[in-house]
Amino acid sequence: MFYSTLMIIGSLGLFLFGMKTMSDGIQKAAGDRLHAILNFMTGNRVMAVLTGFAITAIVQSSSASTVMVVSFVNAGLLTLAQSIGVIMGANIGTTVTGWIVAILGFKVKIAALALPAIGLGFILVLVKRFNKKDLGETLIGFGLLFMGLDYLKNSVPDIASYPEVLQFVTQLTGHGVLSFFLFVIIGTVLTILVQSSSAAMAITLTMAYAGWIDFPTAAAIVLGENIGTTVTAYLASIGTSVNARRASRAHTLFNLFGVVWMTFLFTPFLHLVDTLVPGQIFGAAIDSTLLPAHLAMFHTLFNIINTFICVFFIPQFASIVKRIIPDEKGLPETYSLKYMSASIQDTPELYLLTVKRELNKMADIVCDMFNGFWDVFSNPDKKMGNEVEEYKRMEDLTDKMQEEITRFLSQCSMDNMNKVSASNVYSMMRITNELESIGDSCFNLMILCERRYTKKIVFDEETLENLTPYVELVIRFIAFIKSHLNEHVDSENMAVAVKLESKINKMRKNLKEKASDRMQSGGDVKGGLLYIDVVRHIEQIGDHCMNITQSLQQVR
Repeated sequence: MFYSTLMIIGSLGLFLFGMKTMSDGIQKAAGDRLHAILNFMTGNRVMAVLTGFAITAIVQSSSASTVMVVSFVNAGLLTLAQSIGVIMGANIGTTVTGWIVAILGFKVKIAALALPAIGLGFILVLVKRFNKKDLGETLIGFGLLFMGLDYLKNSVPDIASYPEVLQFVTQLTGHGVLSFFLFVIIGTVLTILVQSSSAAMAITLTMAYAGWIDFPTAAAIVLGENIGTTVTAYLASIGTSVNARRASRAHTLFNLFGVVWMTFLFTPFLHLVDTLVPGQIFGAAIDSTLLPAHLAMFHTLFNIINTFICVFFIPQFASIVKRIIPDEKGLPETYSLKYMSASIQDTPELYLLTVKRELNKMADIVCDMFNGFWDVFSNPDKKMGNEVEEYKRMEDLTDKMQEEITRFLSQCSMDNMNKVSASNVYSMMRITNELESIGDSCFNLMILCERRYTKKIVFDEETLENLTPYVELVIRFIAFIKSHLNEHVDSENMAVAVKLESKINKMRKNLKEKASDRMQSGGDVKGGLLYIDVVRHIEQIGDHCMNITQSLQQVR
């Protein structure tokens, strides 16, 4: 029995490793397409459901999809209502795995194709000239997954050899609702332990195929797996934004609601599935080999109906979770960007969308800082308040954002990524550093404003008028990088950036020369030096904008 247990654990490990390898290969091969899928997402609830279905069908894990959704909500990429729709679609998408296992794993001698698939995949990975490494990894993962499933199927002992187990399971059944909830709890715990609803489904299908559990028992376990898969997203939401926590609670609420209504319709629903799928499983002689297809249909039909019911009540779901997780009062004291790992499958390509959103936030902050500086500097009669303290807080925020985004990108780069995404990570890191430097320069400019105010330094109107077009050029440059942030800058737009920087450099030289002439002619030295410092910091912001544009040239 001990040996059989180790064989089952080893088979499951091979299955999970194959699933991860196949998923990684698919994600790297289709990373850009996954981005395109998300770009189609709108406030339309049907599109949100379809998006969740498509992404989960691709990455082969509802846990990975929902964790990703929580991270997107945390970053502000998705609204709460959109996230609920995507989560509903993810529940349907995860049923694809059940059908793959039920049809290919039990109906077809897929194990005979496993080694050839691994061999072909190995060749594609090994021979770089083919440039098909991602496809090779997918084939290797496919082969390992079904080798693991084949071993799992063969490792489960014949139920006739262990009549005491059958007797134990029989004692647990036949107690009506109590038995139903017991097996729902078993399914929940199983999914939490293996950290994958797909793997838990494969175990359940295998046990049913071997005759260890009957259809009602297996169906109740499947319902429990739907609840268990919400735990991963729940844990990932700890320490995130209010809406991210709400999204994870909506996931739990949605799946719990499905189990509640299924409790009342469980037996009729099983007979409906038995009617839809060829082969009778209710009767004196039950063929356990028919169970995998019936379970796959049960899983799919349940999630489709549950989604169809709930999709009309997305606003109500949002309202309920808002009551469960109320709004936080005041601004958060600290900034954090959490890398939410889904344990079995990670989606680094999709996580880069989170970074793009954060870079947009960072660009908005430094833009507000520069505009705020000019508002103070160009209105010398306006009394200064706590602008310096406010700018210090904003500068500290950009420092923290730089640290957190860089750490997040480093975590992404540690996972398997395609070449384009890996290149984008480097560019994003550089952009983050340049945006933080702009924040530093803006803070220094506000310090100069405070010095000018306290020292009562006065500039004549002509001096300020000469500075205005210079500042306007930099404002245009900041607006330029904001409008092109996170997208590839082509040669035409690059020429615009080069022209802007050239004008800024030329104007900086003229302004510094005029300031020097005024000091040599007996003008205020303190005012002249402060003016030159202002010109220098503004020009540095232009340099940082140019560096960002150069990095955007590398973004694909």
